[in-house]
Amino acid sequence: MKQSPEKKETAEQAEASLSTNYVVRAIGVKKVYTMGAEKVHALRGVDFAVRRGEYISIMGPSGSGKSTLFNMIGGLDKPNEGQVYIDEVDIAALNPVELAWLRCHKVGYIFQTYNLITVATALDNVMLPMTFAGMQQADAQDKAIKILERVGLGERVLHKPLQMSGGQQQRVAIARALANSPSIILADEPTANLDKKTGLQIINLLKELNMTEGVSIITATHDHKMLDISDRIAWVRDGQIEKFQKRSELEIKEGEMHVQ
Repeated sequence: MKQSPEKKETAEQAEASLSTNYVVRAIGVKKVYTMGAEKVHALRGVDFAVRRGEYISIMGPSGSGKSTLFNMIGGLDKPNEGQVYIDEVDIAALNPVELAWLRCHKVGYIFQTYNLITVATALDNVMLPMTFAGMQQADAQDKAIKILERVGLGERVLHKPLQMSGGQQQRVAIARALANSPSIILADEPTANLDKKTGLQIINLLKELNMTEGVSIITATHDHKMLDISDRIAWVRDGQIEKFQKRSELEIKEGEMHVQ
């Protein structure tokens, strides 16, 4: 039976809406790790969607599946069942070269331990993703300098990581994540190794970039200060998303948090 023009148009509109509104979608995602004779169900059918320009924090205790979900969203791992879409591309259907291209151009990663090349300058660290993407060196250098200035490191471009504080190193990591103008930034415990004051500076910088650059930010965190700037929070427990909450549904005070 042929689809009527009205229904076909509706389906096309729905598909266009998904592509326009959502930068990440996970549908029925399951992940099982085999450890000897034991099977560990890290994710048990997770549905998760992130709108363009949204700031989402993923919260949950150790072993809840938070990190596994984070890795699935970033294309660092593939599900046993279900689909993960980035800009409406099913990443499980990509070959290694296609996946590497998508991760290079669509996703910026910020790691808890910075993951900077210690023998390279801040400038070289930020230029590296652009070099991988095929950008000309002169163009990559100009862009890297502008990004480092954007994150407050204009006078540190030729410093190496060991010549910088933890907060400055994390700013380099943020600049590197922005190198290829990604749709998504994935931040894994970005304030865990920082003192309270520096951590708050990094949180505010991420929110500023989220608002001014329009990049979607997804962070896995235990830091309640991160929740104060999130649009939504996904609470993960036992391999499932227990609930989503908007920032307006939380009452966050120093050292404590209440759910309204």
